[in-house]
Amino acid sequence: MRRLSIFMMLAFVAAACSAGPRIGPGTTTVPTTTSTAAPDPPPGRFVGLAAETVAAELGAVTDLVAVPGDDRIYAVLKEGRILVIDGDGNVAVEPFLDLRGEVGDDGAEQGMLGLAFHPRFPADPRVYVTFTDTAGDLHVVAMRADRDAVNRRTRQEILTVPQPHQYHQGGGIRFGPDGYLWVSLGDGGGIGDKYGNGQDRSTLLGAIVRIDVDSGSPYAIPPDNPFVDTPGVRPEIWAYGLRNPWRFTFDRDGGLLVIADVGQYAWEEIDVVDIDEAGANFGWPIMEGPECFDGTGCDPTGLIEPTLPLAHEGLCALIGGPVYRGAAIPELQGHYFYGDFCVGWVRSAPLRATGSLGSVRHWRSDLGDLGNITTFGTDGSGEVLIANLEGTIYRLVAERSAG
Repeated sequence: MRRLSIFMMLAFVAAACSAGPRIGPGTTTVPTTTSTAAPDPPPGRFVGLAAETVAAELGAVTDLVAVPGDDRIYAVLKEGRILVIDGDGNVAVEPFLDLRGEVGDDGAEQGMLGLAFHPRFPADPRVYVTFTDTAGDLHVVAMRADRDAVNRRTRQEILTVPQPHQYHQGGGIRFGPDGYLWVSLGDGGGIGDKYGNGQDRSTLLGAIVRIDVDSGSPYAIPPDNPFVDTPGVRPEIWAYGLRNPWRFTFDRDGGLLVIADVGQYAWEEIDVVDIDEAGANFGWPIMEGPECFDGTGCDPTGLIEPTLPLAHEGLCALIGGPVYRGAAIPELQGHYFYGDFCVGWVRSAPLRATGSLGSVRHWRSDLGDLGNITTFGTDGSGEVLIANLEGTIYRLVAERSAG
C-alpha cells in the first residue's frame, strides 16, 4: 500500500478517527549554539524526561530555531508565517515574517519549511528561509532582520529548485560548523524515485547542498565541494542518494553531520558522516535502508550504509532532531534525539566521536505520544524542543528524585 505523506497523515487519521564554527574559508570564529555559562543542573538523581509545554495552538510547525543566548524561539509555520515566542511562552502579536500570499501550502509536504540565522547574527542581520511557492517550486531566500521582524524589502533570491511533485521537498536549512549554508532536498516525490533524481548528480534533488553565502552573488561554491571540477554535475552538491532528508543536524563538538532520511515501504534511516566526508552516496533508490530496494539484488559498492536503519514497525516517518549539548540534563550530553511523525514517540542515542550511535533509549514511557511530531529544535540555551502538526511546542526537561 502506498505510504501517505507525513503532512497528509494527520488528516487521514482525523478522518478515520567545543571550538566555535568558522565562517566561509575558515577565517572567522563565531559563538557556538550552546550556552557557555549555563547553571549547574538541579540536585537529585536523574530518573527520566518530561515534556513541558512552551506554546500551543499555533498551527502546523515545521521548524524551531533560536539565537544562542536569547530566550526567544522562532516557530516556522507551514502556512507561511514565522512566529516569535518569548521566554514565558507568549507569542508576539506581529509575526517575524509573513509570506502567506507567496507560500504554497497544498496540504501535503509543501509550505514554509525552514529557517536559519547567519552565524554572526545580529551583527550580520541575514536570515535564510526555505519554502515552496504557489507553483510548488522550492526557494531559498535571504532577508535582513532584527530580533523582532524581517525586512521583506531586503529579499535576495539565493536558490530556486523546480519540484516535479508535491512530496519529498526536504527543505532543511542550517549553517554548518564550517560556516557554509547547507540545504537538504528530497528526490522530488513519486514512488520509487519516479523521476530518477536520487542518483542523478545533474540535479540538486535528492542531495545535500553546500554553498558559501559570504562570497559571490548570490553565493559561491566552496572550493572543497566534491564535484567542483566534475563535468555534468552540480557543484553545489555535497552528498546525494537521499529520498527525503526532511531534517539534518550538526554535532558542533564532533564535526559530524547527522541526516534523518524518510524511507518508503520498509526502512527509515539515520546517516552519520564526518563533514569532511564529501561526495557521500547514501544509495537511494538502489538501497532502502540496509536492503536492495527492488528486492532482487543490487551492487552496494561505494554506497554509505545507514548508521541506524529503522524497520517500519511502530513508525512511519522519521523526524530527526539535535545532538544534545545543553547543560540542564548532563546525563544525556551528546545524545542524538529523533522521533516519529505518525506515532509521536521520542528516542535518543549517544553519538560517539567515531560517528556510531550507542544504545537507543526509548522515552515513550516518560513522554507518551507527542502528537504528529514534525520537527525538533533547541532553545537559546541548547535545550531540546519538539513541535507537532497540531501546533504545540514542548521543551524536554529532566525529572529528578528528591534526594
